[in-house]
Amino acid sequence: MKVIENSKVKEKLYFEQLENGMPIMIIPKSGMRKKYLIWGTNYGSNDNIFVVPGENKEIEVPNGVAHFLEHKMFEQENGTNSLDVLTSLGVEANAYTTNDHTAYLFECTTNFYEAMDELMDYVQNPYFTDENVEKEKGIIGQEIMMYDDYPDWKVYLNAMQAMYHNNPIKIDVVGTIETISKIDKDVLYKCYNTFYNQSNMAMVICGDFEPEKLLEEIKKRLKPTKTNGEIKRIYPEEPENIVQEKIEQKMEVSQPMYTIGIKDKPTTNNGKELVKKDLAIQILLELIIGKSSNLYKKLYDDGIIYGGIRGSNEFSKTYAHILISGQSENPEKVFDMFKNEVQNFKANGINSENFNRIKKKLYGEYVEQYNDVSDIAGMFLADYFKGINSFDYVNEIGNINIEYLIQILNDIFKEEKMVISVIR
Repeated sequence: MKVIENSKVKEKLYFEQLENGMPIMIIPKSGMRKKYLIWGTNYGSNDNIFVVPGENKEIEVPNGVAHFLEHKMFEQENGTNSLDVLTSLGVEANAYTTNDHTAYLFECTTNFYEAMDELMDYVQNPYFTDENVEKEKGIIGQEIMMYDDYPDWKVYLNAMQAMYHNNPIKIDVVGTIETISKIDKDVLYKCYNTFYNQSNMAMVICGDFEPEKLLEEIKKRLKPTKTNGEIKRIYPEEPENIVQEKIEQKMEVSQPMYTIGIKDKPTTNNGKELVKKDLAIQILLELIIGKSSNLYKKLYDDGIIYGGIRGSNEFSKTYAHILISGQSENPEKVFDMFKNEVQNFKANGINSENFNRIKKKLYGEYVEQYNDVSDIAGMFLADYFKGINSFDYVNEIGNINIEYLIQILNDIFKEEKMVISVIR
């Protein structure tokens, strides 16, 4: 196995790419009782139009298939549900679907290999019938209705609608009741056989292991498979401009909620450049509207906000945007003051003392993530699918200077790319 060592966090990554193309990443944590395994496929809710390797015909599937498939994977031909089996072993198991990947995972202190047996068995042996697919439509339909009543989700999704014209990021991961009604077992098998090929997957394990021994145990449980070849994914053209500056909806909330979005464009930069840009955006968000910023103090002292403000940078190979969320009696005032503060930073520059303080804070947060096996494994998997080595976050933060920060500020924090979503 290839060993990648990071002296800053004193961790080692053992990396092996199998003959079929699947990478296995093991981060040993000597003395740690918890063990964590996550197995993901580079397939999410955005991948609805594609060409199967070896074919020429474009296939379009209904919105929500990736999430539906994740739900169905647990049901086995012998009548058992793998989630129940894993729970009976005393492990915490789960799965999730995002816009760009799907993952199956568990965390445990005992019965690791028994749990790995079960997880690797159900992920490699799907069982779909007309009856169990129809039954699942009712379950997922209830989930869709629940999300429709969830203000935190709607304020986010509405921000996507305001920013994006055609990109599937604007579509709910779970789909709609109408779109899932068109899903059948043939669609599920087609997507499974296309995207769940091992060459399109990655596995990360973190805990107290001997990497070489663990690798052999994993190989024993993998079905022999050949690489499918490259999957051609087709995404609609997306204009750079936003759809609308403001979108508003009324729901049952005690206080108005808002999400400010800044539309960016995805880049084809390499891993380290992506990391550097992501870090710069995080530093800028802290400087402009973080808890120690002048703007946050002003908003809080004037009673415009009452709680925290969450800032994040979301990106993949097909989309990129910044989100700032919170609650306020006057979301429009927050939006206006944020835009004014951005202009203030552009006009007056960045205070070096504040910059260095935020940089140290962010560095500490990344180092702290290496104390938790689930944080480590989840981070390495998500970053891998973005073309990033997670170690680069602690390595690259020292290479960011104020000049680069100002460049990112001027390139991305543009008023004409900003939107606000409000739930009243």
